Amino acid sequence: MTRSLATTLNALSLYAVALVLIAAFAAQLLLHELPCPLCLLQRIQFAMLAIGPIMNVRFGPRPSHYALSLFAAAAGFAFSTRQVLLHILPGDPSYGTALLGYHYYTLALIGFAAAILLISAMLLFDRQFEPEATAPKFDAPDLFATIAVWLVIALTALNVVSTLLECGFGACADNPVVYELLQGR
Repeated sequence: MTRSLATTLNALSLYAVALVLIAAFAAQLLLHELPCPLCLLQRIQFAMLAIGPIMNVRFGPRPSHYALSLFAAAAGFAFSTRQVLLHILPGDPSYGTALLGYHYYTLALIGFAAAILLISAMLLFDRQFEPEATAPKFDAPDLFATIAVWLVIALTALNVVSTLLECGFGACADNPVVYELLQGR
């Protein structure tokens, strides 16, 4: 695998993270379902998952960049597993609306497991870490990759603002129903 193919695959992974963040926002805004604290932790881990691909796009692929994403995926896997286990008993009302028959935390668990497998597979291709003889010292990312990076950064910023509005400056409610900072007190 060449560095340019690795950059393209990293950009695609950023679009996948953006899709997850957009779907979470759509549920929040269109279905009026505020994310619970564990849901927020999972969103943070999806944003953290994007750090490795962003660094790979900007600085070229490195094993340490992939390792950062693996750590984020492992933490996200743990958070989503915790939430799945909280709602595993028969008759449990679960949390949030199901999408494709699964709740968001179950889909997050599947997403983090897939990320762990895909990142591990990317690490198998050593040629991406070798400098290309004809390439200049730094290749600016192409437009496809640049848009992916800025899309994830913008969605992460929106999540930060949304979380601040929802939780205020204190601990988030276990079962949030209002935006704390938008409530008149």
